[in-house]
Amino acid sequence: MYIRQLFAQKPCVFSIEVFPPKQTSSFESLQQGLRQMKALNPDFISVTYGAGGSAGGVSTCQVATFLKNELGVEPLAHLICMGSDKEKMTASLDELFAAGIQNVLALRGDRSPYRAPSADFPHASDLAAFIRGQYGSFGISGACYPEGHAEAESLAADIRNLRIKQEAGVSHLATQLFFDNAKFYRFVNMARKEGIDLPISAGVMPIVRKSQIERTVALSSASLPSEFTRMISRYQDDEASLFEAGIDYAVRQLRDLIEGGADGVHLYAMNSPQVAARVYEGIRDLLPGRA
Repeated sequence: MYIRQLFAQKPCVFSIEVFPPKQTSSFESLQQGLRQMKALNPDFISVTYGAGGSAGGVSTCQVATFLKNELGVEPLAHLICMGSDKEKMTASLDELFAAGIQNVLALRGDRSPYRAPSADFPHASDLAAFIRGQYGSFGISGACYPEGHAEAESLAADIRNLRIKQEAGVSHLATQLFFDNAKFYRFVNMARKEGIDLPISAGVMPIVRKSQIERTVALSSASLPSEFTRMISRYQDDEASLFEAGIDYAVRQLRDLIEGGADGVHLYAMNSPQVAARVYEGIRDLLPGRA
């Protein structure tokens, strides 16, 4: 099923994001985790980019294929422009198509010394247009940033660029993680005024470990509300309390988003079925058909 169809059927779509393990030996553990996540009845599971193969680790296609063909869960496979060209992208798309994958997320990808910018796909919108032109059978999703992309001139300019993605064939948007719902509501209002009529999934990551504070929070460039910073300050050296406080913050954030009319909520679960289950239990009564 195409992800865009899910948004036409439900007032709020619930999805989870996972990442391919860097070691093939960890794939079995991820498969077990995905079986547990399936019990939460997500509408789809997003799989971040992983090359696999000669690059080591497990590929996005391997995880997406397991979800689709073994678990019967709709996957959203990430593709990135960085380090790619038309030939490489065609091979990746052919592999996904052969596996029966219907939905892809077109991303530029983070700048990295290990991946050169793509001459063929300088922007995610270029990749989206290529996929639409060459593979009309794929549903295409795109990323968006409630506080604007770090490289954008302004939030308004970044939202104007979303029009380009929409015109290139993107039919659904998922946000980068954020911690301040007011920023999300402002972003959605600005996007609608700019003519962006695509369904938007609100991305939330529970911060449940100290290692996430620097690695995830600092790198995301997301605004940190005072309530969030107080939580981190109070519990960062108390592992068990930070876990509980992080789950609670994410649940309250998600409940507000669902009640506030978000088209979808997207849980960055960091491959943890325990985190996914705890958050799901806190919001299931607000999700259609799950109470």
